[in-house]
Amino acid sequence: MKRTLSFAVAVAIAHPAFAEDSRQLDAHEHGVGELSIAIEGTTVAMELHAPGADIVGFEYEAKSAEDRAAIDAAVATLAKPQDLFVFPGSAECTVTQASAELESEEDHEEHSEGDKHEEHDDHAEGGHEDEKHEEHAEGEHHDEHADEAGHTEFHAEYVLSCANPSAIDEITFAYFETFDNARELEVQIVTSAGAQAFEVERDEPVLDLRGML
Repeated sequence: MKRTLSFAVAVAIAHPAFAEDSRQLDAHEHGVGELSIAIEGTTVAMELHAPGADIVGFEYEAKSAEDRAAIDAAVATLAKPQDLFVFPGSAECTVTQASAELESEEDHEEHSEGDKHEEHDDHAEGGHEDEKHEEHAEGEHHDEHADEAGHTEFHAEYVLSCANPSAIDEITFAYFETFDNARELEVQIVTSAGAQAFEVERDEPVLDLRGML
């Protein structure tokens, strides 16, 4: 995915508490996704993480043409944020950047292993004893999880430009109408007024933002 911005960095700067816990792909809960929103000036940045089961109904690696078609269709749908998260028309928001992709547990492991190798280089003076111990520990870790089914999740990032951001007094989550298996989104919002966390559920798909801007 072509990253439009480092949303994690932006949110961490605005509200460090949001960066305290790192996300673990295999810790997600089916039916529950995460949406982060940062509003600054006329810019609205959003980042969505949703379990594969919520979006396409499965989390195994797509092998059939039908499964691959479902994923392609989901990615195309997720790349249209205004069809999923509806802002008031008076806010005059337009999408300036949008991207979506499917991520697997393997993608996260590769990234994590890259970080570990960098850390190991920093401590290379520890000698072969530490290196052998680390390799042995990693081998045990992979053995323990070798038989577990992998997880996948969809990841999307959006940037919107809103000519009248003060009019954003609510967001309607058409997301739930689009994805039948989605039950809840854990929403974190950062604005000039501060940061707040919400839980938006299928049966109450409208988030009241009065007082946040």
